[in-house]
Amino acid sequence: MNLTIDRKIFEKFPGLIVGVVACRNLDNVGVQEEIQNGLRAQEQRILGNFSAETLSQHLKIDAWRKAYAAFGGKPKENRSSVESLYRLALKGIHLRHINKLVDIYNFISLKHMVPAGGEDVDKIKGDAVLTFAGPDEAEVLLLGDKVPRKPHAGEVIYKDNISAICRRWNWREADRTKFTEETKNCFLVLEGLPPVLRKEIEAAVSELKELVQKFCGGEVSCKILDKECTVVEVGE
Repeated sequence: MNLTIDRKIFEKFPGLIVGVVACRNLDNVGVQEEIQNGLRAQEQRILGNFSAETLSQHLKIDAWRKAYAAFGGKPKENRSSVESLYRLALKGIHLRHINKLVDIYNFISLKHMVPAGGEDVDKIKGDAVLTFAGPDEAEVLLLGDKVPRKPHAGEVIYKDNISAICRRWNWREADRTKFTEETKNCFLVLEGLPPVLRKEIEAAVSELKELVQKFCGGEVSCKILDKECTVVEVGE
């Protein structure tokens, strides 16, 4: 299966760069103290260098707020995943252990200040695509919700042949394709909008790949998607 970025996304967000890490035959069981220590260190760094009052003014956070506003999102209600993580840290709330993959991409997101996420490819039907939602998308149950809801027309979503797998770009993941300890095959994404540079995404993706390989094993590869290269194979 492939992950593709709809070229219409680049018409509206020409500077978008997405780093993709494709993984097979992983071991996602257990908890790694090294990752947990890394998360605690990043949380302390954020507490010492940022404030809740001015976080939204940081260029890397503001870029996502403007992107959300551009497709009809409400930045104060629908925050990018990286802003949500930073605000938790600024409240002194430790990110809880989910599983190794989630812990690793949360660490990378905090360290590099870019949104990160991923999907279990064995739960995806057909190919995955980053695109704009149509007027009649299927309902999707998001993590933490009790009732499925439809994406709004025009919002940026990741989707497969069944429904959205992540709404409002990187706001909330679908429950259906989430990582669990049973996840063996997956892809992870790191997303950059200007002022984030290609070399920053490349460095973050390289580190993400190394950490997944170190703590989860398996076969791991990475690729950078942009307006010149819009598709990558992420599963069988």
